[in-house]
Amino acid sequence: MYHIEKQHAKGKLHAIERITGLLDHNSFREIQSGVTNLEETFGISPGQFPYDGVITGYGSINGRKVFIYSEDFTVIGGTLGKQHGYKIANVIKLAIENRCPIIGINDSGGARIQEGVNALAGYGEIFYYNTLASGYIPQISIIAGNCAGGAVYSPGITDFIFVIDSISQMYVTGPKVIKSVTNEDITSEELGGAAVHASQSGVAHFYCRNEQSCFKKVKKLLDTIPQYYGDKSNSAPNFTDYETNSVFQYEMNSIIPAERNRAYNIKEVIKLLADENSFIEVMRDFAKNIVVGFGKIKGITVGFVANQPNFAAGALDCDASDKGARFIRYCDAYDIPLITLTDVPGFLPGSGQEKKGIIRHGAKLLYAYSEATTTKLNVILRKAYGGAYIAMCSKHLRADFVYAWPNAEIAVMGAEGAVDILFAKAMKNIEDPDEREQFRKEKIAEYNRDFMSSRVASMQGYIDEVIKPEATRERLYADLLMLADKREITSVAKKHGNIPL
Repeated sequence: MYHIEKQHAKGKLHAIERITGLLDHNSFREIQSGVTNLEETFGISPGQFPYDGVITGYGSINGRKVFIYSEDFTVIGGTLGKQHGYKIANVIKLAIENRCPIIGINDSGGARIQEGVNALAGYGEIFYYNTLASGYIPQISIIAGNCAGGAVYSPGITDFIFVIDSISQMYVTGPKVIKSVTNEDITSEELGGAAVHASQSGVAHFYCRNEQSCFKKVKKLLDTIPQYYGDKSNSAPNFTDYETNSVFQYEMNSIIPAERNRAYNIKEVIKLLADENSFIEVMRDFAKNIVVGFGKIKGITVGFVANQPNFAAGALDCDASDKGARFIRYCDAYDIPLITLTDVPGFLPGSGQEKKGIIRHGAKLLYAYSEATTTKLNVILRKAYGGAYIAMCSKHLRADFVYAWPNAEIAVMGAEGAVDILFAKAMKNIEDPDEREQFRKEKIAEYNRDFMSSRVASMQGYIDEVIKPEATRERLYADLLMLADKREITSVAKKHGNIPL
């Protein structure tokens, strides 16, 4: 029945092998296997394509129920006809009705040209149910081959896209069309390969070396995130602890360099705050100046959003703002608590960013945090400057609790830059270079004392407590328990706001 060897010849698994490789052993049950094409056109006869090129059904992953579909490239290139589309739409609808994740394994040449508008109707049904499912059940797309034309937009609507090195390809128009329209020569891999979408376009959320490692990542993700909106089973407290030992305290206190402008890896902080091996980074290779991902704190699933000083000093730019905003909205949709780790020098300056629309993109981050009603906790680790301080889940955007480590700095900008602006005229009037430099150092020290310290923000109520690094995990855990039943109070009656897209 299945042409498995054709896929193996291309270094790929077959559609049915992908399903059985992902699901628990012997848990898959196929549905609508008898559905086939009905069109009689361009040499195609009704019933010619078995299961119309897509296998649909349900099963379980680590005991949790899922619905799944897998396109079969060996059947007319996995192209989507009306029946093919309706089978996928049906399985998404079933997933919605049964409140469980839907997994789509995409390997398709796009719309079946022979079926004309009927093929487009199939896509339309899928897009509708993708949108209906959004925010209610997790939607996962695995790009396990070609994904062209209309085929890319269903994954584009879903929550998480997994791409596989040397196998995944996604593009709206292929190399041949591009050549005919723009005369540009480009390969499929250069146009829409896995690396392109993982590191440049931001379309992909997880980059995998092969299909087997992809399946492992999907399983780990599903073990971490809620099964549906309202599911609390992944947030059961676990009282195992390890942060009281001296090694933990030393590591937490030694990660951040004493020099304020030296880089460090924020993932080391996340690693210590989260349960061992629980952190799952999302969009690892895109907009590396911000880190987002899921983890657990004593068994409670949380979403981490953190500036990454190792890249662009952790400054916010267009891509980082988009990446953060989308992740925040996913967490809020499922009431996953947000843990923000702030060490940000500001929004990235430059004409390139301004022309790309940093105002519009940065506004998305502000909007996402402001709109989110899930638990929001913020820890300012080292610096929080300017508008980026506000954007990184400040008290002004209704964070529940904002903490600062003892040496944290909160201000409009760094002391050096502030002094150079505030005392420019005074320094200009000092002729002796040594005296001028001494004057500057004194003013920098004054500014640091009077304006940069977290003490100032704490006095205003913008910081709830100054806490020691080694006490952070325990404090966050206590907050998660206290705020587990949080309900936002609002008096604004409206349908919804207009997010700055």
